[in-house]
Amino acid sequence: MGMPNTPATNETLELELVEPPAAARWFGGGGCVFERDGLSHVFVRGTLVGSFGPKDTATRNLLMVSLAQGTEVHLEQLAKAFDYTADGLRRIRRLYEAEGGRAVMQRVHGGSTSKVTREVRERLHKAFDGGASIKKAWEKVGKKAGLGRSVVGEVRKAWNEGRESRSTQVGVVTPPQLALLASPSEEGSATASPAEQSPVVGDGSPPTQENGAPPDITPPVVGDAGDGSSATQENGAPPITMSPVVAEASDASSTVEGRQRVTGIAVESASHVQHLGTWLLVAMVARLGFYETAWEAADGRVSTDALRIAMDAVVMALGVGQKCVEGVRRLATSTAAALMMATGMPSPTWTRRTLGRFATEEGGMKLHLGTAGKYLREAQASSSDAGPVFYVDNHLRPYTGQEIVRRGWRMQDKRVRPGTSDYYVHDEDGRPVMRMASPSHASLTEWLLPIAYLLRRALGDEETILLAFDRAGAFPKQMATLRKGGVEFVTYERRPYPKLPDTAFTDEVELGDETLRLCDTRKNLGKGRGRVRRIAVKMPDGHQLNLLANSKRAAVELLEVMRGRWRQENGFKHGVERWGINQLDGRQVQAYHPDTIIPNPARRRLDRAIRIAQVREGDARAKRADLARTGPNKAKRAAAQREVDEAVAEQVRLEALRPSTPPKAALRDTELVGDLVHHTVEYKLVLDTIRIACANAESELATMLAPKLPRAAEAKKVLANLFAAPGDIRIRQGTIDVCLSPAGTRPEQAALEAFLDDVNRLEFSMPGDQQARRLRFRTPRT
Repeated sequence: MGMPNTPATNETLELELVEPPAAARWFGGGGCVFERDGLSHVFVRGTLVGSFGPKDTATRNLLMVSLAQGTEVHLEQLAKAFDYTADGLRRIRRLYEAEGGRAVMQRVHGGSTSKVTREVRERLHKAFDGGASIKKAWEKVGKKAGLGRSVVGEVRKAWNEGRESRSTQVGVVTPPQLALLASPSEEGSATASPAEQSPVVGDGSPPTQENGAPPDITPPVVGDAGDGSSATQENGAPPITMSPVVAEASDASSTVEGRQRVTGIAVESASHVQHLGTWLLVAMVARLGFYETAWEAADGRVSTDALRIAMDAVVMALGVGQKCVEGVRRLATSTAAALMMATGMPSPTWTRRTLGRFATEEGGMKLHLGTAGKYLREAQASSSDAGPVFYVDNHLRPYTGQEIVRRGWRMQDKRVRPGTSDYYVHDEDGRPVMRMASPSHASLTEWLLPIAYLLRRALGDEETILLAFDRAGAFPKQMATLRKGGVEFVTYERRPYPKLPDTAFTDEVELGDETLRLCDTRKNLGKGRGRVRRIAVKMPDGHQLNLLANSKRAAVELLEVMRGRWRQENGFKHGVERWGINQLDGRQVQAYHPDTIIPNPARRRLDRAIRIAQVREGDARAKRADLARTGPNKAKRAAAQREVDEAVAEQVRLEALRPSTPPKAALRDTELVGDLVHHTVEYKLVLDTIRIACANAESELATMLAPKLPRAAEAKKVLANLFAAPGDIRIRQGTIDVCLSPAGTRPEQAALEAFLDDVNRLEFSMPGDQQARRLRFRTPRT
C-alpha cells in the first residue's frame, strides 16, 4: 500500500499515541511490539514508531537496528520481541555498520544480500544519468556484473522513482482492506485510527483468547512488500527522526508489456461474431458491480481501458469453458476485435501482465473484499427476518509441480497431498461469496472467528449471522469463543455421544418426504465454557444424528440449514469442473521463514518406519503360526521366529528415537530449510475473484432460465451453450441489438427466447461501451 511522501531532509514527525495491550512483547527503554490486524506494531514510550507485515522484512530489519542504538534497549529482548534470533540481530547490526541502512533493507532470509552491490548500483545510475537504456546499461554494466536484464530494469525503476520524488515513504499504514467490506453506513469510518480499527465482535468488545491476548482475527494480508520506510532512534527515546532511504524493491508495474498494444474502440456493427454469447455473461458480471470495484481497486496502476479488456477476456474465456487465462487464446478468431471492442485480441501474456500489475499493492485483496461486500449485502437483503446463513468449509487445491509445498488432508483422496487449503464462504443458496487461502493448512477452528468478524464488518454489528460448518469446527473451545462473540452457529456433534432411547424423541417434523423425530436438549461444553443446544435427530432408518447450535431458530430450521450443506459441496464440484478453481494460475513462490514451525519430516519418516516394522512383525507371526499347524519343520519355524525377533528389535530401536524426534520443529532444524515454499496469492486471488463473479452471474441467469426449461436441472448447461453462441451486432438508436444463434433443441430454443425477453428488461450494457447503450438480446426466430 502506498504511503505519503515526506521531504528528503530529516524531520521530526509527530506520531500518534496508542496504549499497547497487555499481550505486547517488551524489550526495554519503554519499547514493545504487539500484533494487530495482521501487522506488527512497534511502540516506544507510547509512541507508534513503525509497523510491518509478515513479509515486510525490510522495515522490520531497519526498525530493529535503529532501536538497537538505544542505551536502554536489551538486545536479546529486542530480538525476541521482533520474533527474531539474537544471532540474526547481531549479523544485521554488523551489516548496518558496514554498509548502511540500504543493505539492511535488501537483506533476505538466510543472510544473503542483493546481487546489486553498491558499486554496481552507482555505475548503473551513472549510465542512466547519461541517457542509457536498460539494454545499454545491461550490456555495459549489468552483464559484466552477472545481473539479468530484469534486475537492471528494477534498478532503473528505483532510479526513476528517486529522481522524480527524492523522498522517503514514511509512516504507519493499517490494513485498509476491511473498510471495503464495510456496509455503506460504516464507510465514513474507513480512516479510523489503529485503536479504533480493533476487531469488534458481538457486544462491541474486542474478541480475546483464553489467555487474554487478542486473537489473530485478520486473514492473511495479500501483497505485503517492503515499504522502504526507515526509523532512526536517538538515545532510545522519541522524538523519532526518519532517515531518507529510497526503497529499491521490485515492482510489477515496471514490467514491459511487450510489443502488443491493445486499446478499446467504439462498438461497431459486425456479422458472424464468434462467442458473442459471452456478452451476456460480461453484462451480468458488470451488473453485479464487479467492474466498478475493479476500477477503484486499480488506483491508477492499470488504465481503465486495459483493465476492462483484460477482465473481459478472462470472463469470456471462462464463459466458453477454458478455466484459466491461457484460454484467452481460444477467443482469437477473425471477429475478436468486435467481440472485445478493442483493436485486437489480447494475448495470454498481455492479459497476465495487466492483471499482475493490477494485483500489486493489495489490489487483489481490495477487489476481492470489495466484491465480497456486495455479495454479502445482497444475501442479507434476500434473507429471512432471522438473518442470513453462510456456509464455511475448506477446499484443498492440490499441487503437482516441482516445488516443495506443505501437505494437507484431502477428503476426496482420503490422504494428505501437497497443495493449498482455500476457505470458502457460500451463501444459503450455495453461491460463493469469498475465499481465503491458507498455504499452511490451518484448521477450520482457526478461521471461523476471522470469517465471522469479516461478515460482521460487512453486515453490521446488529445483524444476526448464522454460520454452518461441519465437524471439523465442532470443538468446545471454538464453539465457546463463537458464542462469547455473539456469533450464531450450527454444526454436527463429534462422536462419541450418547444414544438416546426412542422415548426421548418427542417431536415429529416433516422434511421433504421424510418424517423425522427430534429431541432438543442442552450440552455442556465442559471446563466452565457453558452450554449450547443439542438437537438429536432420529432418522427413518433408526440412525441418530446430533446437531450442536447457538441459535434461537427453530430446531427444524437448523436441521434444514445443515441438510442444505450439500449446496456448498456441489458448489466446490461445480467450481472445479466449470470455472477451474483448482488451477495454479500463479507460479511465483516465496520461501518460508526459517523459524516457521512445521510438521517434522524426520518424525514422519520415523513413524512410517515403525508402521513398516509392525507390519513385518505381524506377517512373521502369521507365518510362524502357519508353520506350527502345517508340519514340524523346525528350520522354517526358527527362521520365522528370527524374523519376529528382528521386527520386534527394530521397533524397540525406533521407539527409542521418538522422544528425541519431536512431531513439530522449526524449519531451520529440518532438511527442508531453503526448499519449502508457498505460492504467492495476489495474482491467484484476482483470478479467483473473477471466477466467483462469473459463478454468481451464472447462478442469477440460471435462476431466470430454469423455470422455462423442460428440465430445470440443465439450466447451467444450456447457458454454457448460449455463452458459446455466435451472433450479429447491430447498432441502433440508443441500443445495441445482439442476435445470438445458440445450439439447442426446439424446447430449449423456445425457453431461450422467453429468457432473453426477461434479460432485456434488466437493461444490460457492456462495460466497454462508453455510451452505456442498452443491450437487446434475441435469437433469429424473434
